[in-house]
Amino acid sequence: MTACKTGADHLKSLRDGRTIYLDGKRVDDVTTHPAFRNAVHSAASLYDFQAQPENLELMTFMPEGSSRRVSRSWQMPTSYEELVARRKALTAWAQCSFGFMGRSPDHVASALVGQAMGIEVFERHGADRANALLGYLDHARRSDLFLTYVIINPQADRSKDWGQQDNDLVARIVDEDSTGLTIRGAKMLGTSSVMANEVLVANLQPLKPGEEDIAVSFAIPMNAPGLQVLSRKSYEASAVSVFDNPISSRFDENDALMYFSDVKVPWERVFVYRDTDVCRAQFHDTAGHAYQNYQAQIRLSVKIRFLVGLARKLADTIGTSAMPQVREKLGYLAAQSSMVDAMMNGMEVAGEKRGKWFVPNRHFMYSAQVLTQELYPQVVNTIRDLAGGSLIMLPSSIADFGNPELAAIIDKTQRSPAVAPKERVKFLKAVWDAIGSEFGSRHTQYEMFYAGAQFVTRGHSFRTYDWAGATGLVDRLLAGY
Repeated sequence: MTACKTGADHLKSLRDGRTIYLDGKRVDDVTTHPAFRNAVHSAASLYDFQAQPENLELMTFMPEGSSRRVSRSWQMPTSYEELVARRKALTAWAQCSFGFMGRSPDHVASALVGQAMGIEVFERHGADRANALLGYLDHARRSDLFLTYVIINPQADRSKDWGQQDNDLVARIVDEDSTGLTIRGAKMLGTSSVMANEVLVANLQPLKPGEEDIAVSFAIPMNAPGLQVLSRKSYEASAVSVFDNPISSRFDENDALMYFSDVKVPWERVFVYRDTDVCRAQFHDTAGHAYQNYQAQIRLSVKIRFLVGLARKLADTIGTSAMPQVREKLGYLAAQSSMVDAMMNGMEVAGEKRGKWFVPNRHFMYSAQVLTQELYPQVVNTIRDLAGGSLIMLPSSIADFGNPELAAIIDKTQRSPAVAPKERVKFLKAVWDAIGSEFGSRHTQYEMFYAGAQFVTRGHSFRTYDWAGATGLVDRLLAGY
């Protein structure tokens, strides 16, 4: 047995007969299908990265009672030092995809360990449900599973509550017996579901009394009978080549709708059962929401740094980096990137103990979400502004270089003070893939809304701010004269 899970282990686990649909057809094997194989192998490479002998200590730890090391994403820190050690591992994983894999294995693992830190929430719900969650965490951690989740209901008639939507739209309990529940209906957004081992199903959106049929949380394998995964358009399938689409050809983690066609869920995999308030508490009364979004900010800090690096290299490539107005923009981008890093460090330094566990500061985390929802499109637009027309008139594909006549013209017209013509094209293709392609546009939309609409994240910030401390300063002033 190897010291920890490897990429080969993960690829083998994905050949499990799961039901994935793309362009009206069922996908036989996600590890070889041209719409998914590169991204799937990129995900598998994360496990190869952690298995490298020089990375074992950085990336993995040995759970108590285990004989095999697993990703530090499963680690439950008891101190600031352990939280930082865990963050360094998550940062290294994010750097493997330049921050573009938002649902890498550490995301839902973070959500699950955070929920387990608040196991008393589940114990109040019932000992069986609490034991189910802890048992599942132990199973997922020992196996070093790649989990995805679907915690949002499909958009439909927003004038109606979730429980008032058409039958079989929102995933709900339609039957139960001594062996478990039967689930029918849809959930989204199953990001990275094509490359995950199992899916955690829950409700992040608030539910009301009377919606008990949808007030359920559970986990099942991706090949569970009756689970159908409807993939969105694959950007990887549309990529011309790695040269032309260096990011979308390898890191399109995909998104999908999941439909549960009378899926059977055993009781030992059910964590919340017909309780609308515990569905909320699963995330917000535990450390689950804090940990999953802390991971997202770690990943985003890498991605912002990458985009700022693109901006600087762009200015150097087109010969504008010495212009005062360009340096002003680059300096502002640098400050924005450092702000993201500083807020992430602040979450750790201002963290606190929750029982035996150490949890990042929730308000600082929510503040970072509020600010970065606006920051990401600002950074993208700044790069567009710096690029001008340089991203528009590029060769159609790398194949143009194979035509000597066209290659000669490209050599004359794609000029740069810093790099050779082909290197200029290669770099500008990467910039376009990151910010201007269909893949890049999806990422802008993702960063703006993955944590919820702005009124949602600002509401979290409002609820967690120290208003008493702030207004207390005002009261001190007023009481002093």
